Amino acid sequence: MLRHVIITIAVLLAGGAAAQDSSRLERLDTGDDGRGWEAVGRLDIDGLGFCTGALIAPQIVLTAAHCLFDKASGKRIDATGIEFLAGWRNGRASAYRWVRRAVIHPSYDFAETDPGNRVRNDIALLELHHPISNTSVIPFETDIRPRKGQRIGVVSYARGRSDAPSLQEVCDVMLRRQGVLITSCDVDFGASGAPIFSFEGGAPRVVSVVSAMAEMDGRKVSLGTQLDGPLSELLSMLDENSAAPQPRRMFTTGDKRDTGAKFAKP
Repeated sequence: MLRHVIITIAVLLAGGAAAQDSSRLERLDTGDDGRGWEAVGRLDIDGLGFCTGALIAPQIVLTAAHCLFDKASGKRIDATGIEFLAGWRNGRASAYRWVRRAVIHPSYDFAETDPGNRVRNDIALLELHHPISNTSVIPFETDIRPRKGQRIGVVSYARGRSDAPSLQEVCDVMLRRQGVLITSCDVDFGASGAPIFSFEGGAPRVVSVVSAMAEMDGRKVSLGTQLDGPLSELLSMLDENSAAPQPRRMFTTGDKRDTGAKFAKP
């Protein structure tokens, strides 16, 4: 079971503990550096901290389910108090939107203590009050879960680097266990909900969402949930009572999409 692999696990809502070394990260401070990554944004959680989210449709943000809970009380947060700051960098965002409502995976339990069960369905969708139509903020496509050893990358905000996103463009999938991805990506508090990207086919596609940081055999690792099944369930839940535009294509593997995002091809 996953609990035998993971020694320690920590929820990554900003504000919890000292930051780990982020020397492997490239800070996207300038407009040129951040071009193509504007659909990654900071989620300000009603004065309780922040997480990271990614736009996957003009009105839909993908993030971690635990971002919607008050860490101290364990109670679910009113999603209407969350603001998505698309492409937030040095005091400005490419777009600002308040959240209209949120859906979390029905199997997610914030009180769960088993690491595998906690991470496996740790995803949520946020429906924004209004679509983002800014032509510089292009929603990301999603893809099937990456294979073991596949090169991936992550764009996130975190404690100590909350004013601009950081990109780690070369990390890899170390293990896949029971719907949980264990990766070598460098994450910290605030990176919860950050998109994990694959670059196969020449364009970044979201393949997972950062759920937690952990240790495995004395090495710092990060944990994410696979998207394939859980994301489809959430989209169906959102569809039940909403006419919000859905992602154009889900789990694609073919055509290259030129977003202008800067990354080193693995």
